[in-house]
Amino acid sequence: MSRLAGAVALAGLLVLLPACGSRAAKSDAGARVSQAAVLKLNPASANDGGRIYIKNCSSCHQADGRGVAGAFPPLAGNPLVTGNPLRTIAIVKFGVSGKTTVEGGDYNGTMPAWGQLISDEDIASVVSYIRASWHNDAKPVTLDDVATASK
Repeated sequence: MSRLAGAVALAGLLVLLPACGSRAAKSDAGARVSQAAVLKLNPASANDGGRIYIKNCSSCHQADGRGVAGAFPPLAGNPLVTGNPLRTIAIVKFGVSGKTTVEGGDYNGTMPAWGQLISDEDIASVVSYIRASWHNDAKPVTLDDVATASK
């Protein structure tokens, strides 16, 4: 490529770059508005849910959500997790004990009541995280959902 052709190509790029930047700025502004709407419903981020899960839940339910056969039920692909969100919140918040069957496996143990140990914001965040992780495809929960959940 000649020096002149190279200079023309560079000049063309310099003309186009500001246009790209303004599109990115508009896209960033839209993302900030969307994020603000989500944070209004649940001030904890998805990253917080993952952090809370790893710290408090993964030792039993495993980092991949598959649980431990016969001991701790899986959260991945569990219809209870992706079903009624108030039921899932109640399990996390108030705990549960007794027999349950998940994906053909029987479990008879105790899930501790995390509502005494972590905030409602953390519960909303971790439940939203598990409802959206490991190919689970359920909508997030809100602080209002956590407040309405009962035993």
